[in-house]
Amino acid sequence: MARKKRIGILTGGGDCPGLNPAIRAVAKTAFVRHAAEVIGFKDGFEGLIEYQTRELHPEDVSGILTKGGTILGTSNRANPFAYGEKKRDVSKQALRNFRSLKLDALICIGGDGTLNIAHQLYRLGIPIVGMPKTIDNDLEATDYTIGFDSAVAVATESIDNVHSTAESHHRVMIVEVMGRYTGWLALYAGVAGGGDVILIPEIPFDIKKVCQKLDARGEIGKRFSIVVVAEGVKPGDSQLVVKRRVKGSTDPIRLGGVGYRIAEQIENLSGLETRVIILGHLQRGGKPTDFDRILATQFGRKAVELVTSEKFGYMTSLRGGKITSVPIKGAIARLKKVKLNLPLIEAARAVGTSFGD
Repeated sequence: MARKKRIGILTGGGDCPGLNPAIRAVAKTAFVRHAAEVIGFKDGFEGLIEYQTRELHPEDVSGILTKGGTILGTSNRANPFAYGEKKRDVSKQALRNFRSLKLDALICIGGDGTLNIAHQLYRLGIPIVGMPKTIDNDLEATDYTIGFDSAVAVATESIDNVHSTAESHHRVMIVEVMGRYTGWLALYAGVAGGGDVILIPEIPFDIKKVCQKLDARGEIGKRFSIVVVAEGVKPGDSQLVVKRRVKGSTDPIRLGGVGYRIAEQIENLSGLETRVIILGHLQRGGKPTDFDRILATQFGRKAVELVTSEKFGYMTSLRGGKITSVPIKGAIARLKKVKLNLPLIEAARAVGTSFGD
């Protein structure tokens, strides 16, 4: 009898809704279609480095479709090529652990940081398949990433809830959302939540024009406004607002707090009372949306198909409504920025949304 295939799987980087549906899809496809074994690594690449694993069985992935987070745990600090405070290269150790488990492939679910590491491990000799996950939706070569839609839903609901208090107190409410260096999350949530002003990194803004928009609303009797701000915008001084730096992380810069800088500028220029809500990690929590559950399920099936066909060094992708695969190397070559001619931007402008330009 042929030996059963053994597939490794890990989730790296920040958590988000949709990871558990992705794990479920990989495991169930492996069990049902191929009678394969699935070995999960705990806490991302840390599990691969430290040999921390758990074998997944059908009962382990039953009932997790609707759950946020990841049953395997995750980490954004465990880089096999720069591990720990001393930044040691323990990639050979990771390779030995992989081989000692007699795995046929390793499926890595994550964003650009995780997939960069995955690509390096692939070059080292580990047969890798990637699955794109990030609430920032900033990975090239896929239209959407797992977790983005769920984060948009959380941010949109938060913007909805802010409207009543903004209107009651006649205030400007700034809602700061995540997204790192791109504006996908702010754009989608801002449009869905009816933001009057949306500020994203791809469109440089003038604070005076933002205030003109707010004043114009006041002149027609709208005594409140909602301003949706991406954490990666530069408030006029061409400097990102960095909340802190995390040693040992694959991406040590933590953005956050730009909303307060913009609020101060608005109050100084317009005199309008302004308050700030920073959604932060709230956007990473909660149940995955139906879109993310469906996307993760399709990506999981495709990932196992790539393993069984030995198409390594590739990442699952959604392109024009079709599930396909692309080389990981191309997917991580550059960030996917919001294009200025995006139809959604034109639609937002058409209904009166200002981008501060």
